[in-house]
This record gives sequence, C-alpha cells and structure tokens, in this order.
Amino acid sequence: MAFHKLAIQNIDKETAAAVTISFDVPSSLKDKFSFKAGQYITLKTEIDGKEVRRDYSICSSPKSGELTVAVKAVENGFFSKYANTTLKKGDILEVAEPNGRFVFEADASKTRTVAAFAAGSGITPIMSIAKTILEEEPNSHFILIYGNKTPKDTIFFKELLALHHEYVDRFSIQMIFSQSQEEDAMFGRIEKSTINFLLKNTYKHKKIDTFYLCGPEGMITTTKEVLKDFGVDEAYIHFELFSVPVAAESKTNPVAVSDGSTAIKIIVDDEETEFVMSQKQSILEAAIAKQIDAPYSCQGGICSSCIARVTEGSATMTQNNILTENELAEGLVLTCQAHPTTPTIVVDYDDV
Repeated sequence: MAFHKLAIQNIDKETAAAVTISFDVPSSLKDKFSFKAGQYITLKTEIDGKEVRRDYSICSSPKSGELTVAVKAVENGFFSKYANTTLKKGDILEVAEPNGRFVFEADASKTRTVAAFAAGSGITPIMSIAKTILEEEPNSHFILIYGNKTPKDTIFFKELLALHHEYVDRFSIQMIFSQSQEEDAMFGRIEKSTINFLLKNTYKHKKIDTFYLCGPEGMITTTKEVLKDFGVDEAYIHFELFSVPVAAESKTNPVAVSDGSTAIKIIVDDEETEFVMSQKQSILEAAIAKQIDAPYSCQGGICSSCIARVTEGSATMTQNNILTENELAEGLVLTCQAHPTTPTIVVDYDDV
C-alpha cells in the first residue's frame, strides 16, 4: 500500500462530533489520487508513539478536483477523536491512494433512478455518489433515505438541503430522526416498517434501478432483507459496513481454526518472503509480525485493503462481508480474516 504525505488544506466542523478534512494534492499526485464515487482513502499517522491507520470514505465528487473525507468522533475512537480535537490546517498526514469496491461509475447516456439508505456517518460515500449522479448523469434521479438522531447530529444537513433545492426535480430526500419530531421528516429509525412504508407509498411509482446501503450492520441487513422481499435482485443491492460486525467484535468465530502450522510464501510488490506460521494466526497478523509491508487498514474485515489471492494451498475466513462467491472461488481472501488450512500456502497480494 503506497502512502503519500499530504497537507490538510481545510478542516471544518460539520456537527459537534464530526469534521470534514480536505487535502492539498500536488499536481504530481493528481493521477494517483483520482477516484471513483464511493471509494475511501486510508490515513496513517503516529499518535503517542503508536502508528494508527484508519479508512475514511471520500465525500467529494470525482469531478470536483477535491479530496475530502468526513470523520465522526466515536466512543473509544482513538483517531476520530484526535481528528476532531487536535488536527488543524497545515498538518501532514500519510494518505494511501483511493481504494474500495463500493463504487458508482457515471454514464451520461443513462437514464436511471438510484436510491440510497444511509445512517449516521454512512452518508460519507453516499454523498460522493449523489453528487456524481447529479453532476454527471443529467437524465438520472437520486433518492436518499437518511437516518440520524436529530438535525444537529446530521452530517451534511445544510449541504444536502442545498443540493435538493439545486436539483429539486432529480434529488429526493427523506430524513428520518430517532430523537426529534421535525416537519417533512419521519420519526424513528431505518427499520422494516419504515422501509416498507417508503417503498409502498412514497416511492411506489418509482422504478429504482440500483440501491446503495451504508451504515451499521443491523440497518444494512434489515434493508437488504426488505428489498429482497420486494423482489429486488441482490446484484442491484450494494452495501458497505461502517462498523466492525458483531461477530468480529466479540471474537466469537463460527469457523474452527486449527492449531497446526503452515509453510507460507507471501508475495508483495514482487518480493517473496517464506516462513512458517501458526494456523491460529491470520495471514495478515503473520505478515505484520515478519515486518512484511502487506496492505491493511481496519483489520476487522470491513474494508478491502488486505485482499490477496491464494494461488497454492487453501485458507478459511472467520468473517466475510465483502467478497462474492465468485471471488472466493477465484481464490481471493481477506487476509485479516484468513487462516491457512494446508501444510503449505502461497498468498499473492499483487495478483488482485
């Protein structure tokens, strides 16, 4: 994973607990930091002598020429609290090139309706997707269902209203607040009853082509289930988690991990490293322990930074919320979740 040192161009308060950070990308790096709507960047810095890496989705549009992310301070959020209280304009962070598979690619010749369900900071990649559709697909429409506690807790609240007024015929917003009764907003959460009501009433005459979901695992799971009940093909439901799944947090793995050992070869940036590892370790843990420069960020199975291909041998994953059945069949694994199951294995980070 290649990192580049970038200066913070602007840092602005969005809510009491969230900031947007814009980076100054020099002309020599513009190509490397071109991105697709929905992608993220990995930020790396040192806090109190400890290296910290975190992924944040880009909220600016590809055509804007800006590289901006939103960071919401969360409980026990080491970097997110630092970003909200300490970072300032001119500070330098190491930034990896854009990554991620939760993407929208515009096509000006298309006429379609895209709908998104977002909760809390899950709005960040959705914001980039919304702007991209509105800017680059003049005949397409965008529907946003966005859940928060109150308007003051809503990231991009004013900007979204401004976009709605600018594109009033093409951009529909349904705000949902769980702790505030507001005019033109629903009260509650994005849950089965809410989604059913919206699809059967508010948007019953809309033919929605594609759905994008971003937020906590529970919201995504429920929304997917309701959409499938409405006959939506899973191929048209795209999602991205914004928190580590419950199973990963509790360390209760449904997949049995062996206590044997494996002779492993890891290929990164055309360099090969061979050693023997415990099958109780994940492949990524073993690589980091050997000081191999393997790409990684969240280490919780919710980003795609650590994907690699198993070209010999096999591995089992304790958690998978990203890879499709076809990708698994092709040998791709999330190395932060993958444990070897054969005496020898070859893992290639370059072949993805």
